[in-house]
Amino acid sequence: MLYAILCYNDEKTIQGWSDEEDAATMERLHKVEKRLTAEGKLGPVARLQATPTAWTLRKQGKEQLLIDGPFAETKEQFLGFFVVEVETLDDAVAAARDLAEANPGTGAYEIRPLALYHPDERQL
Repeated sequence: MLYAILCYNDEKTIQGWSDEEDAATMERLHKVEKRLTAEGKLGPVARLQATPTAWTLRKQGKEQLLIDGPFAETKEQFLGFFVVEVETLDDAVAAARDLAEANPGTGAYEIRPLALYHPDERQL
């Protein structure tokens, strides 16, 4: 089963990290990613750009409105995601716990099962 692990945190805190703090966090996350990859469980991983670079397309019926900026009012922003292929929800929760331990501060990791509608067949 594929699960998405969505990473939320306070963007201002993350952007306030020194280069050394950011590199140390990425190194800790990389260790978890490397283990999940070795276990054949890790799929795509993405770190999103800051929310001011975001655009939101809202639709009501056939009308569409393109808005610059983030789409939610919250103290935490969606920063990126991991896709893991594991047997059970408990396994996905365990992977999320490891990622959370590697990433300092507050925030959340949302875990959702995935259904692939159009798999990417490129060899990246």
